[in-house]
Amino acid sequence: MDKPTDLSLDLEERRRVLDSWVEARRRIAVLEAEATELLVRQIAIHDSDVAESPYHRDAIYRSMVAEFSAAGRMPKGSIEYAFSDARSLSTELPSVRAAFAKGGISAAHMREIARASAIVSEAIRNKKADAAVMGLYETAVLLFAERETAARTSAHAKQVAAALVGETVTDRHRRAADERCVKVRSVDDGLAILTAVLPEWMANAIADRLDQMARQVIDTRDDREPVLDPWTADESGDSLFPEDFALDDPAFADPAFDPYAFDPYADAIFGDGTFTTDPDVIHIPADTRTKDQVKADIFADLLLAADPSAVHGDGLDNIQGRIQVTVAASTLAGADERPAELDGHGPLHPDIARDLAGRNTGWSRLFLNGTGMITHTDTYTPTEGMRRFLRARDQHCRFPGCRMPVHRCDIDHTHDHAKGGRTRLDNLSHLCRSHHTLKHPDIPEPYRWTAQQRQDGTITWHSPLGRTYTDQPPRRVMFA
Repeated sequence: MDKPTDLSLDLEERRRVLDSWVEARRRIAVLEAEATELLVRQIAIHDSDVAESPYHRDAIYRSMVAEFSAAGRMPKGSIEYAFSDARSLSTELPSVRAAFAKGGISAAHMREIARASAIVSEAIRNKKADAAVMGLYETAVLLFAERETAARTSAHAKQVAAALVGETVTDRHRRAADERCVKVRSVDDGLAILTAVLPEWMANAIADRLDQMARQVIDTRDDREPVLDPWTADESGDSLFPEDFALDDPAFADPAFDPYAFDPYADAIFGDGTFTTDPDVIHIPADTRTKDQVKADIFADLLLAADPSAVHGDGLDNIQGRIQVTVAASTLAGADERPAELDGHGPLHPDIARDLAGRNTGWSRLFLNGTGMITHTDTYTPTEGMRRFLRARDQHCRFPGCRMPVHRCDIDHTHDHAKGGRTRLDNLSHLCRSHHTLKHPDIPEPYRWTAQQRQDGTITWHSPLGRTYTDQPPRRVMFA
């Protein structure tokens, strides 16, 4: 048995490690910012070279990218993105640039903010938005990025940009839809990568349906395993046992009876004691595929055979991909063309939202207060209505930084129901299974997390090290 440790000293050491890690990440961001500033200086050199030789603009750019790609041992595409981000920081995003330089945001945050700003830049260039709009975008997104992950920042930045430029996003989605395609690239060992570029809502629905089907296959595969011994008959299908050997022969009941000693080609015997003379009967091996392997096999079956093959079992046909969309009532009615929102991902073309609404009977009307917080839905009941409210409010797992969609999460009582926690909207939230179990009493005390929820849905998490992390419910309105 290990020697017990001083828990108070151990806790202090864990805190020191955490603090040191956070500080190291900040210093890494500062170094990343310094590297980006060097790219800004290189852009100035590039622009000077182009000014002197404008006819060689393309050659100058390609040479610069090749140089940095080779020196940094980085892919060409990564270098091109890095230069694009650096140019955006130097010309359009001064506050983001300053926060990055201090280590207030990471390189990943910076990249998401810079790339989502593209539609704002486009609107300004096309005189569809005032130049001051970029400052509004930068302020709104930077405040969010300083307390959220890069992934959540990406979705928020797209929402803010879409809200600021209005119909420009519909034009971009319309153009982007023209770029949908399917490509194949060979890799080693007889495998290939099949890439499909699709509208985001469609790709997420496909991924979700494959995930549900794979779970169905894995959960039911033991039920489909036949109990069969791998014996066969002769080519004619006739039994090779002598005619005078009957099933009720006492020899067969003898525990010492070995059919192989009598006839190595004996008929197949099923688990219920009956025989078969079918020469095609074989033993089906157990299904030991991983979830990813099952998803890949179902994906191939659906495309090649238009329906999952019988080996995958029943119950798959009724599984449909799930996405959650929020759209203004005025947009749904066709009174305006404001972008809808594909929850957890970003803006959605209003025509697609209207088409989805026409095909689905599960839409809920949402009522918002002045700050954009959902107060209730028109289908509110103590059961399904509450669940629909929570799905609309949370969008994803409510552990800080997690973006697992609500339909893959559990609805959890923040204050344990067994300890008096009430089934109320301000005591319920969606948690993915991984983060849900962090609160379970079977987790040892030194590693268990706790949480409290306020009336507005904000959840404060308390870590085993005594730290607090706050997760606010996503807002539906970016600006008042």
